[in-house]
Amino acid sequence: MFSLAVFLLCAATSVAASAKGAAAAAAGPRLNNNQLYKFSYTTELLLDKARGSKEGSAGYRISSDVNINLVRRDPSNKDDQLIQLAISNVQIEPVSQRSDRNSVLHGSTTESILGKTKLAALTKPFLVHLKNGKTKAFYSYWAEPATIKNLKRGITSLLQFQTHTGKVVENDVSGRCTVQYQATEGQVTRTKILETCKTSEIGFTTHSKVLGVSRKSSSVTVFKLEDGFIQSAVAEETHSLAVDARRSTAAKIVSRQTLLLVGKEAGPLEVAGKDVAGVVKSIDGKLAAVGIVPEKLKTQCKGCPSLFEHWQAVKKQLEPASLSKATAPRSFLGLVQSIRKASKDEILKVLKNASKTTLPQVVDAVTSSQTPASLDAMLEFLNFTDGKGLVLQERFLYACGFASHPNERMLQALLNIAKGKIGSTDIKESVVIIMGALVRKMCLKGSCDLPTVVQVKKMILEGPESTQVESEVQMYLLALKNSLLPEAIPILTKFAESEVGSYSIIALTALERYDVSLINPKVKQTVNRVYHQNRRIYEKNVRAAAADVILSSNPSYIEVKNLLLSIGNLPHEMNKYMLSKIQDILRFQMPASKIVRKALEDMISHNYDRFAKVGSSSAFSGFMAKSPDVTSTYSLDILYSGSGILRRSNMNIYGSSQGSMLHGLQVAIEAQGLESLIAATADEGEEDLESFAGMSALLFDVQLRPVTFFKGYSDLMAKMFSMTGEPMNVVKGLILLTDHSEVIQLQSGLKASAEFQGGLAIDISGGMEISLWYRESKTSVNNRGALVVTGNVTVDMDFLRTGVEVSFETEASLDFITTVQFSEYPFLVCMQMDKAGFPVSDYFARYDSVSSGKSITSRKGKKQHVPGSEFPLHQENSNMCKRVFESSW
Repeated sequence: MFSLAVFLLCAATSVAASAKGAAAAAAGPRLNNNQLYKFSYTTELLLDKARGSKEGSAGYRISSDVNINLVRRDPSNKDDQLIQLAISNVQIEPVSQRSDRNSVLHGSTTESILGKTKLAALTKPFLVHLKNGKTKAFYSYWAEPATIKNLKRGITSLLQFQTHTGKVVENDVSGRCTVQYQATEGQVTRTKILETCKTSEIGFTTHSKVLGVSRKSSSVTVFKLEDGFIQSAVAEETHSLAVDARRSTAAKIVSRQTLLLVGKEAGPLEVAGKDVAGVVKSIDGKLAAVGIVPEKLKTQCKGCPSLFEHWQAVKKQLEPASLSKATAPRSFLGLVQSIRKASKDEILKVLKNASKTTLPQVVDAVTSSQTPASLDAMLEFLNFTDGKGLVLQERFLYACGFASHPNERMLQALLNIAKGKIGSTDIKESVVIIMGALVRKMCLKGSCDLPTVVQVKKMILEGPESTQVESEVQMYLLALKNSLLPEAIPILTKFAESEVGSYSIIALTALERYDVSLINPKVKQTVNRVYHQNRRIYEKNVRAAAADVILSSNPSYIEVKNLLLSIGNLPHEMNKYMLSKIQDILRFQMPASKIVRKALEDMISHNYDRFAKVGSSSAFSGFMAKSPDVTSTYSLDILYSGSGILRRSNMNIYGSSQGSMLHGLQVAIEAQGLESLIAATADEGEEDLESFAGMSALLFDVQLRPVTFFKGYSDLMAKMFSMTGEPMNVVKGLILLTDHSEVIQLQSGLKASAEFQGGLAIDISGGMEISLWYRESKTSVNNRGALVVTGNVTVDMDFLRTGVEVSFETEASLDFITTVQFSEYPFLVCMQMDKAGFPVSDYFARYDSVSSGKSITSRKGKKQHVPGSEFPLHQENSNMCKRVFESSW
């Protein structure tokens, strides 16, 4: 027993000694009593393009002297110190050499820039409580401006370190961050892992990585020590922000700090006191522990126009005729920024004063702003009980669907509208469909369990079974297609086998959008049953949609073999469609190409009889653009009926970047029951279909409400005789594509505000013409658009503001035209996909201003022209187009 007691006593002594040694190793700078340490301090801020500009960076340098002395030391712990810092001889100058004419600081003094009050506050001494090298408390004055306190916090950050290697969590002016220390003899390197830093200011970003903004950051401080005290501390922090889809549109922030010991001299004695709080109070009763974490800055734009004045300046650029020009989205982005700072009454004033032609664009801008004031203004302005206000109501709903960072309040507003009286059935459908899109975006950002989201999920999941009205069932299925809820898969699987073709199409195209991992064996069995018609006869376009799901969902060898064996036993045009689909998968190296190639090794599946089928239907994929930043692909699928009339046309454009995929555009045109026009026989399963033609659009991952060209024979004849050849509008408006906002807290105490926005003015229209006289039909999809992306990085210290803007803009058009001549058999079919030449412009601007009102802005631009082209399709199409154009002459 005695031996055990001795052992435990020794062990306890050993642990205590180890702990004491660890504490000693963790110590930071240790000041001597009666000593004044004299430092020179410099902080530099540089803002520039990512690769730098010839004119030099925007920014400034603040330099000063800093005197530090010990005020009190805890008798029981030499590393528990209260120290005083005093800043003096403050100088502010440009960070890069510029002519006097281009320098906003020329002719200014530090006092004229800061003002007497702020300069006096900056040079007023403050106290820091250091314990074992960490800042325990920061004492300053509550009444001091936040910018001044943050600058003092920046200097304090250079006094915080530890003298042993390891990873710790620290609080300083950057926030609460994980920090890695690397200690060697006479030197300590501190690396902040900036992505771990937590601050009170939370920004937002676009949900899609393809449309997003990436930031790369680093922060390294090197401390040189002598006898355990700082001889120098040199810090460099960089932040680079780039648009993912065009990484040359990027801005960089560089912040440097240097603290250099220049001398020592006799200093004041320690202040007597039992504790730190008592000592602080004895020095100055107004000193308070204000916290080391930075404060939010309330900046006001001096001389900025009001929202109404801004609207008056840009309204001409937002007329419908200007929507294909880059001035429209640029003005739109500026208006969005103004609306975000405006009150509800200011926003309503603009809405009520806008002309009839510009009002839809104002609705786009107000809704895209996504502030509580803008949403309240829209809900007060729009009257959903009025069936005549369809255009503005739908523009509001679509802008909600494209919202970059929707919240529960926006979803609740749409839910309230859906539960209330709605004057238009089209608007009722759009409300529910768009709620599905908002559910998806909110679930992607981890808000799937919010009460309103749960309520809307329940509504759309139960919806398809809750009604017998065909339009309402379609509405709920489209909402589920937008939501991509895993819980919706069993519902969509059930409706995939529906007797109603439109239900099957929506359900199948929705299943195709899900991640392959969610397509379970039960779903695959159902989809295969639809394609192979195991239980009932289906329309061709339903079977084609089923084939798309099979081939895009990691198909098995047996599934692919059965698809191949079906070719030759399908309706005439579907044979050709499936053959084209298989060939396109092989040629374009799609995910299923490997298993398809393996299945083709079997000669029963792969023979001349199957692979020599003729017809006009086709499937083709190609590249629109390839770059290190983004890859854009397109696909065109055309399925005809046996009589040669269009059954389904499907155009898709995808963008991929940073390992993410964005379904940028889908325009699907469907037609049925038109065989009677040319006295032809309908295909199997399509004999009793009602005459119908319509268009469905999916834009930036959001399914929109389908548009009907005509429905029923009488409507068809009326439309045919009134056809002007003018396309019907499908989507027209302004969309906020990229929306990224964040505050970057720099270690120096300065704050950078980063705002990246991308605006798209878009006009998508489509039409279908049938001429019985010339026995010719023509479908067209016309896409017009202008894109502007701007990135602003600003550091606003109230008395001094500096910033840079990087941006690019372009205007483009894309036309897809299908011409069918059915005056002879086989029919002549020509598809054209034309891209007109378009300009791409890059801009860089640098701006500085001081509180006196003096400001300087410089702007540079570079423009290039991208030639137009016709996107390649398969050789058969080229041969057919040649014949079509020859016959037309």
